[in-house]
Formats: sequence, structure tokens, C-alpha cells
Amino acid sequence: MKADVNSSRSILEKYTVLLDLSLRMNSERNFDQLLKLIADEAKKHVDAERATIFILDKHRGELWAKVALGVSDTIRFDARLGLAGAVLIAGKSLVVEDAYKSPLFYPSIDSLTGFQTRNILSVPLRTAKQEIVGVFQVLNKRDGKFTTEDEHFVQALANQAAIALENTQTLTELENRQQELLEENQNLRREVEERFTTRSILGTSSKISDIRGLIERTAETNISALITGENGTGKELSARAIHYMSGRRGKPFVAVNCAALPDTLVESELFGIEKGVATGVERRVGRIESANGGTLFLDEIGDLSLTAQAKLLRVLQEREVDWVGGRRPVSIDVRLIAATNKDLKEEIQQNRFRQDLFFRLNVIHIHMPALREIRTDIPLLAMYFLKKYSREIGREIHSFSPEALKALTAYHWPGNVRELENEVKRSMVLATTREIRLQDLSESILEERLTVPDADPGTKLGDKQSLKDRVTKLEIQMIRDAMGQTESDRRRAAKMLGLSHQGLLNKLKRYGLED
Repeated sequence: MKADVNSSRSILEKYTVLLDLSLRMNSERNFDQLLKLIADEAKKHVDAERATIFILDKHRGELWAKVALGVSDTIRFDARLGLAGAVLIAGKSLVVEDAYKSPLFYPSIDSLTGFQTRNILSVPLRTAKQEIVGVFQVLNKRDGKFTTEDEHFVQALANQAAIALENTQTLTELENRQQELLEENQNLRREVEERFTTRSILGTSSKISDIRGLIERTAETNISALITGENGTGKELSARAIHYMSGRRGKPFVAVNCAALPDTLVESELFGIEKGVATGVERRVGRIESANGGTLFLDEIGDLSLTAQAKLLRVLQEREVDWVGGRRPVSIDVRLIAATNKDLKEEIQQNRFRQDLFFRLNVIHIHMPALREIRTDIPLLAMYFLKKYSREIGREIHSFSPEALKALTAYHWPGNVRELENEVKRSMVLATTREIRLQDLSESILEERLTVPDADPGTKLGDKQSLKDRVTKLEIQMIRDAMGQTESDRRRAAKMLGLSHQGLLNKLKRYGLED
């Protein structure tokens, strides 16, 4: 009777220990420390000399044990070998009283560790999904043999250990992946910051050099800036350079194309809208608030409605945003950079743009020149795009023929740098040699070259090209430049050229430039 009481008390004590160990194992986040904790506790509570946890490496088909478990070095062996391999395959506990008499025993491990194994209690490590992930062994009972009670205790401990090890390993993998993602994010951020600086604004002309200097000085401040220029001149690239060279580089850069926003959605997209303002409307944070702490880039700001302009002006003045249907304003800290290809002063005269908003935006004015205004930079830009896309397209094209480069430089580029980039990519696809030749270029470039014959600046009187031909070429080029700068507005182009409206129409007809 007394023996039964003592046995019951011993069992109760062991399961109390198991409960305590379970709590300790689930709170341990270090995988190696968890292994050591399990092994030490098993060794202590079954009165053994050593405990070892073998983890299954599925990819290599091996079992391995860490140094922390008492062995002199990390050991690995074929998962099919030894008593551990037998337990792993059978999925059942195994007690061996005399290890060296067992045909399953793998003595090489003793040779590696210098440990003399006498008897072994081995149990499978089984997860909550009944997947066996390793083997738990307790070696050399100090007094007598391993009992059934020892076997039950070690198996119960192994079940808890398998779950704890799996959780800890998963958590470690997640933490490692999170760290990798953080490092990737930091690297990507550094790449973006390096990409969007004045170094990305290519050109050696004085106009481009002045723009780079203006951007660098503007980036040091928090004031608003207005960037003007035709489509494809790099207005957004300049805005990003200002942001990523400023103290706001770690905060959002939010770009909004005002021309692409329907009138019915402009205010909700920019300022935000509360849920329930209309049937089916969900709460949505506005783009201005999304840029809080960073930079808001409003492209094509000349296309904003007068109502939206008035609300935007209030945002700039009060530094707060009123949501559509909102009850209270939201404070914001946003730097505004706006861009347009329109003449805002003329828009003001036509009552299409607010003068007070213009003055708020036009603190710093950066005008991006059209490509035809910086012709000396065209070869540099063309070579840059050639190198950039050679790997992407998979063509080993390293240069332009002199005739092709001359034609590219002479073309008036209504689409500016964006059109030049697309032209280089197209020519790379169509080229049949390792250089882009004249015949690889677009018809529009070739037609313009035929319309305006190329002149050598050193041509002397009496050579093939007469003074009349030179004057004709100059007139055509000036008309094209004026039409490009005014977006084909003939009245403004005529004024720029010092001609009457009818006089310009006559010249357009004479030179076949009506289109």
C-alpha cells in the first residue's frame, strides 16, 4: 500500500514537472537554449548521465545533434542508422539494456564523442500533426535500468519538446526572414535614393547644369516648388530628386496625376472621404494625407478644377486637410511640388487657374527644357539609353553610326526625352548589326532629315547649299521649335516668332508643316 502511494506521488511529481517544463519551453525563443533546457531536465528527472536530441534534416536524410547537448562536437549521420534511425523509422519508443549487444546500436557515435554508452531510452519527437521530426535519447541510467515510468515521462516530455522546438524554429525562421526583408528594404531604399538624385539628370549643357544646381539648393529647404516643361522632359524625375536629396527622403513620395483624376473623384482622392457620405462609399485616406511627413507631387496641376484648387490652397495655408464628409480637419506636414506643361499665367488670364494658388506654388520655379533646346545632350542621352537597355533587350549593340547620331540630333523631338528613350529601344530591336544605323531609325526622323537637308557649318559660298537653302532650313527649324514649345498653339507660336498669325499659317503651308 505504501509502495503504491509512493508510486502515485512520484508520478504526480513528474507530471507537475512536465507542466512546469512545458511553460518554460514555450517561453524560450532561442533554439539552442531550448535544446539544452530539454536535455538537461530529462537527464535530471530520469537520473541519467546524458540526454541527446537528434533533429531530422529531411533534405539531407540525416540526423544531427548540437554541441549544446553535451557532445564534444556537432554530429551528423545517416537517418537510417543506429537505434535513433530505428526509432525514427518505426515511430515507437525503444529501450535497450546493453547497447553493445544490440545489433541496432551504432558505435561510431561513441567513437566520435568519447562517451561509453551502456543503456539507452529512445523516443520519437512527434509534433501536434503527428509528424516525426527527430529522436530523443536518454543514456546511461545511473542506478539500475530505465523503467516504464521513465519511458512515459520521456515520451510525454518529447511530445511537448517537439511542439516547442517546431514553434521556436518557425519563429526563428520568421525573425530571420524579417531581418532579411529589413535589410532588403534598406538596400532598395539606398538604391532609390542614389537613383533619384541630380546624377540621374543627364546632360552637359549649361541649362541642365543650372537645373541640377537649382534642384540641389531647393532640396535643402521645405518650400514649395513649381516645375514646368513639355511632356517627357523629366519633370517627375526632378521632383523625385528634390525629395530623395532632402531631409524627407525616409518618408513617402506620393505622385498624383491630376489630369487622370475624374472630376467626380478629385476631392475624395486628394483630401479623403468618410464612410457613408454616399451609398456604398467606404472610408478612404486622401493622397495628401498619405504623403504626411514626406512629399506630395501633383503632376499636371493645371488640370485641377477651381473648386479643388481652392481646397488645395487652404491645405497649404492651414496645414490641415478637410475630408469629404469629415467633421474635423486633420493636421498634416507635407512638402508640395507641382508640375505642369501649361502656361499658368495664361491660364490665370483665362480664369482657369487661381492666381493666389499660383503664387503659393511658384516659390521656386524650375523649367525643364525641351530636348530640341539642348541638342548637344542628345548623343549623351542616346548612348545612356543604349547601354541601359542592351542587357534588358538582350542585344549586343554598342554604338550609333555617325549618320544615325546626326539624324537623332537634328530631329525636333516633340515627345522629348521619353520619345528619345522609346526610339533607342525600338532601334535596338530592329538593328541587324552591332551598331544602330540610319535605316534603323523611325520614318518620322528620316522624313524630317529629307525635308531639311543637313548643312555643314563650314560650307562656303558657291558650294552645293545656297544662302536661300540655309535660310529655309533655319526658318523651318525655328517654326518647329516654336510650335513644340507652345504645343502647336499657332497664335502663341506666331507671337514668339515675331510673325502675324496669317504670316505663320502661310509659312506652315509653304513648308508642308500644317500637321
